[in-house]
Amino acid sequence: MAKNLNLLRNIGIMAHIDAGKTTTTERILFYTGREHKLKEVHEGEATMDWMDQERERGITITSAATTTSWNVQEKEKNGKVVERKYQINIIDTPGHVDFTVEVERSLRVLDGGVVLFCAVSGVEPQSETVWRQADKYGVPRICFVNKMDRAGANFLNVVQEIKTKLGADPLPLQIPIGSEDAFRGVVDLIQNKAFIWKDEDKGKEPEEVTIPADMEELVNQYRQELIERIALEDEQLLEKFYDNPASITAAEIVYGIRKGVIGMSFVPVLCGSAFKNKGVQALLDAVCAYLPSPLDLPDTQGTTLQGESITRKASNSEPFAALCFKIATDPFVGKLAFMRVYSGMLDAGSYVYNTRSNQRVRISRLLQMHSNKQNPIKQIEAGDICAGTGFKDLKTGDTICDEKNPILLESITFPDPVVGIVVEPKKKSDIDKLAIALSKLVEEDPTLRVETNQETGQTILRGMGDLHLEIIIDRIRREFSVEVNQGEPQVAYREKLTRAKPHREIYKKQTGGRGKFADIQFEIGPVVDEELQKKKGIVFINEVKGGNIPKEFIPAVQKGFELSMKSGPLAKYPIDNMQVRLIDGSYHDVDSDSLSFELCAKVAFREAAKEAGPVLLEPIMRVEVVTPKEYMGQVTGDINRRRGIIQGMEMKGELQIIKAEVPLAELFGYINTLRTFTSGRASAVRTFSHYDVVPKNIADEVITKNN
Repeated sequence: MAKNLNLLRNIGIMAHIDAGKTTTTERILFYTGREHKLKEVHEGEATMDWMDQERERGITITSAATTTSWNVQEKEKNGKVVERKYQINIIDTPGHVDFTVEVERSLRVLDGGVVLFCAVSGVEPQSETVWRQADKYGVPRICFVNKMDRAGANFLNVVQEIKTKLGADPLPLQIPIGSEDAFRGVVDLIQNKAFIWKDEDKGKEPEEVTIPADMEELVNQYRQELIERIALEDEQLLEKFYDNPASITAAEIVYGIRKGVIGMSFVPVLCGSAFKNKGVQALLDAVCAYLPSPLDLPDTQGTTLQGESITRKASNSEPFAALCFKIATDPFVGKLAFMRVYSGMLDAGSYVYNTRSNQRVRISRLLQMHSNKQNPIKQIEAGDICAGTGFKDLKTGDTICDEKNPILLESITFPDPVVGIVVEPKKKSDIDKLAIALSKLVEEDPTLRVETNQETGQTILRGMGDLHLEIIIDRIRREFSVEVNQGEPQVAYREKLTRAKPHREIYKKQTGGRGKFADIQFEIGPVVDEELQKKKGIVFINEVKGGNIPKEFIPAVQKGFELSMKSGPLAKYPIDNMQVRLIDGSYHDVDSDSLSFELCAKVAFREAAKEAGPVLLEPIMRVEVVTPKEYMGQVTGDINRRRGIIQGMEMKGELQIIKAEVPLAELFGYINTLRTFTSGRASAVRTFSHYDVVPKNIADEVITKNN
């Protein structure tokens, strides 16, 4: 029997590192009966942190998926109370910026999100990153202010930060009763009732109590604001609000909140302490009540193989369409493809069509995931998130669909790596084993790249940061039993052309018999169109008239320039985008062919790009340092020495928060240095900001070193 899609929730749990995502997920699994024991991150037992590296470090590295269910008692319009069983597919994502790819691909396939904030730290750098990612994919979300039991916890302060730092419209649904050690419960603004949790039953049954007298004024104020805000979502509610605000029922408030969340007008905010078992059930109720089911969202947009727009409804009766959002390697079942089904049904053992490779693919087994454990299932339906095995060629971002009704869904875009290290096996006999390990890891992680230095033959591994590469090296040693030597981290520089340069190149080769001839006249330089400047690749404009260069040779010219972009004129670093305007040229009836024009374009690039004002670019990181006040002078001085620019400062309690932009090249080993001169009391988080021009003296050093 087909499942009721109205009772399905596909959600992700996202936050800055150490805000309590995995602990919250573990509590959800406990309260929903999925796990019968409370498992703790700090004890290395968390279900969702299954990798050895995750358990040792107490951090999440890969996104883990699970399925659970939650029973909710709901009042229908006729006043009758019914109990409904919701299925919740959860993806627990990492908080560390080095593993942002896991958040990116999870958000692409989720219907809703729960964003966690620490009640003490509030909105932190990675909170902003995941918020922007959720905005990019249009994911409705609710907020949970966690760690209300911690010293310095301030719920309303976090609500204000969500508004000012994230540009969101936060709507508190609860007001905490007490904070820090005195945090006991919440006032539910919808029901206008107070609840406290008891430690004896691990917070399973909240107890209703009278609203504390000293909170009545605050509760009335926020309840009034809540009703006023949700009334704007619906004309009938607005009429009721103007006539008699008190007549708006709790069920109507819930309806208004749900409408506002799905329409992304505002974000509801709840609070609690997952570690102390407080507030998680209310969060589960909110997930079921406010976040969308697959039916609440617009139909899935895609294109035919010819590029025409088509849609798919979230229905089993539609042709099958799913997006593969993650590839993982399991030691027991082999390669796993995690997929989100948007429409239709698929039986285990069936064939699907891969629109990227234009091939039929057999999915021999279908699995429902619970962290790193699998439960075989016979069939998947619209709305499901599951994994499949037995395929030969599937990659992250691939669309798999019904062969007779092909559709191409929007893929997933990933950021480019910014740090690289040279790796080589300690034993020569392990060269092949290392190559196999790297190919499998690159297949799993689209932000990991492997390159070979053409001159030295060295293998360069590129990733999102020091920790990312450290984990990869550790996995190579543990999972593939290959001991490796690694070099010092290297910055992933880029090159850019700054001015247009006209050029003519004639390519002639005569070696007896048929020769090679190509003649092109062109202008090379930066991309002019502002919209196209944001995209990578070449903007190629063909202005050749009168058949001076035959049409069949034009793509070869473009290909020659495209391939040349991988190695810039200054220090052989790639050029992200450039514009080539092909103006004129000539050809030879016998000696000209596609290869001649491709080689001509490569030679022309090397000559012309030198004259097109090339500059070297370096990655700039956004750094946020939290330090006690007494170390502020040392921290800012150190940032200045690292070519950093202070962007702003603010106080939070006794701590000073310093925001700066610092070149990545100056940040290697920074955390250790910071801990040393602050006696371990300061911390820093860095996220990629943008690429900027390298100062001439440093650029000269890099160029000299690379040539």
